[in-house]
Amino acid sequence: MMEGCEYAISNAEAFAEKLSRELQVLDGANIQSIMASEKQVNILMKLLDEALKEVDQIEMKLSSYEEMLQSVKEQMDQISESNHLIHLSNTNNVKLLSEIEFLVNHMDLAKGHIKALQEGDLTSSRGIEACTNAADALLQCMNVALRPGHDMLHAVKEQQQRFSDLREQFARRLASHLNSVFVQQGHDQSSTLAQHSVELTLPNHHPFHRDLLRYAKLMEWLKNTDYGKYEGLTKNYMDYLSRLYEREIKDFFEVAKIKMTGTTKEGKKFATLPRKESAVKQETESLHGSSGKLTGSTSSLNKLSVQSSGSRRSQSSSLLDMGNMSASDLDVADRTKFDKIFERVLSELEPLCLAEQDFISKFFKLQQHQSVPGTTTNEAEEMDGGTSCRSYASGGPQTISSEKDMIRQMMTKIFRCIEPELNNLIALGDKIDSFNSLYMLVKMSHHVWTAQNVDPASFLSTTLGNVLVTVKRNFDKCISNQMKQMDEVKISKKSKVGILPFVAEFEEFAGLAESIFKNAERRGDLDKAYIKLIRAVFVSVEKVANESQKTPRDVVMMENFHRIFATLSRLKISCLESEKKEAKQKYTDHLQSYVIYSLGQPLEKLNHFFEGVEARVAQGIREEEVSYQLAFNKQELRKVIKEYPGKEVKKGLDNLYKKVDKHLCEEENLLQVVWHSMQDEFIRQYKHFEGLIARCYPGSGITMEFTIQDILDYCSSIAQSH
Repeated sequence: MMEGCEYAISNAEAFAEKLSRELQVLDGANIQSIMASEKQVNILMKLLDEALKEVDQIEMKLSSYEEMLQSVKEQMDQISESNHLIHLSNTNNVKLLSEIEFLVNHMDLAKGHIKALQEGDLTSSRGIEACTNAADALLQCMNVALRPGHDMLHAVKEQQQRFSDLREQFARRLASHLNSVFVQQGHDQSSTLAQHSVELTLPNHHPFHRDLLRYAKLMEWLKNTDYGKYEGLTKNYMDYLSRLYEREIKDFFEVAKIKMTGTTKEGKKFATLPRKESAVKQETESLHGSSGKLTGSTSSLNKLSVQSSGSRRSQSSSLLDMGNMSASDLDVADRTKFDKIFERVLSELEPLCLAEQDFISKFFKLQQHQSVPGTTTNEAEEMDGGTSCRSYASGGPQTISSEKDMIRQMMTKIFRCIEPELNNLIALGDKIDSFNSLYMLVKMSHHVWTAQNVDPASFLSTTLGNVLVTVKRNFDKCISNQMKQMDEVKISKKSKVGILPFVAEFEEFAGLAESIFKNAERRGDLDKAYIKLIRAVFVSVEKVANESQKTPRDVVMMENFHRIFATLSRLKISCLESEKKEAKQKYTDHLQSYVIYSLGQPLEKLNHFFEGVEARVAQGIREEEVSYQLAFNKQELRKVIKEYPGKEVKKGLDNLYKKVDKHLCEEENLLQVVWHSMQDEFIRQYKHFEGLIARCYPGSGITMEFTIQDILDYCSSIAQSH
């Protein structure tokens, strides 16, 4: 339009007028068109009127429908509300049924269980099993975790009270029955004591343990439900069994003491005497009749040295094969018997204690750590007259550090007599023979080592360890007594000394100890004792040698250190290797010293002559010029040599042999050794003189009036003639 009217901008009025004219033309055309379509309009209006009528009819129907739907809505609302109430009721019924089923299933105890708890037979295996099942079922019912509000139900309260009554009734019945079983055990075992005592065996409690272990689950139930009665049973068991074991163990040890000291009435009397009276009885009546036993007196030591002369100790490691290891056959028999009896005692006690400890652990359920539920004040007062359980009313029993501590406490109470009885037996063995402490130290150490490997904190390990301290103390006392005897030993001034008693005692001690301590755990204790003893022996030998008047000091030292060296060489004691070398050196030194001292200068004048010759040579005179000295010329030498013909030399050697024979003791058999050494020393001096003659008097043809072969013949002839 704008393009068709280019002048619209420049001539707006003309443009507006033109538009107005065109609009009028269009309006006229529209009116004409409307006028031409009036008929159709009338038809349309008619249709609209009819449509309005239909609409009115529809509205009326809709209104009626709406009224009908409103009625249905109200009915549906009522139905919906009714359905909600029904669903809520069903839900509540289901929950109620669930609660009832829970209470019935968990708090209903079968009539059979109730009957078993009230009347069940606690003597038969079937009855015990029924009671155990019933007790477990009762415990489950009592320990059921009630939901909130259950405890307010009257029925639940009644059922809980019923369970408490059943528990109390059965606990009382069970405790009464087990107490009766404990008492009956004491009577039954007493009848077999005599037979076991004679055989030196302890009664076997296995049948009793086997019967009681049938009640182990019931004891666990009692521990969890009524700790007061459980503790009461524990105390009663310890009381009854401690008295029973005390009778058995005391009778057992009494028989062991009688077997150690002899089966006569006197022996039994000796075994049961107090410590001081027993020692006096042993000394006055000489129960064993052994004079060579090393119990501390000087006279017994002297007798020992005589009885053991010429004997050599067996190197057998068996404790039962020591026929040559002690001063007399009776000592061997006594020590072997003691060793067997002591080992038998320990071997009987060990399984007894271990079996009882194992039973206590299983029967009283002490191998598990459990928390014991507490009881109310009212329940506690009802139990056993309100006394046995009151201490636990505030939340369970007083706790101990561990179950092992409880077991050890029970074992200590039950076997309270073992340690004193063992100490008494050890004291008796020590009085019979102080050397018995060696056997006891080895045996006890081995048993302690075995027990500690099983359980270092067990009752058996602790008890044997305490007793081992006593045994070690006796062993140390034995060593101290031997050292004391060395200090107190006195020698005769009228007879030759010979082998000192404490040297012979050390030989016996070492031989016996080596056989006993072979592969023993306490070898270190023996080595320490060896060091103390051997040093004391060395010191005492030198002390006696210095005090000796009849026998030369060198002989005392030589003979005794020869015996010590022979003993240490035979026994091969590793910790005394340096002492063995020292003993050999002392023996060699004093042998040489004695030979030189005894031999002296058999050609005294000739020796003085050549000492002068050596003095001149030392002053600077040449050896070949000594013969020109007036006092040492050839004539003087021949004169001196003529004073020592062969006959005179043999006579001097014979007198020397007799003198040596008087000095030496027969038991050490050193005469030929000493004589051979003197022969060698004499020949050495002879060769020395010959050498001086050859060097200082060359070509003189001067020789001794006897030869080396003559010396050998003289010595051999003298030795054979004696």
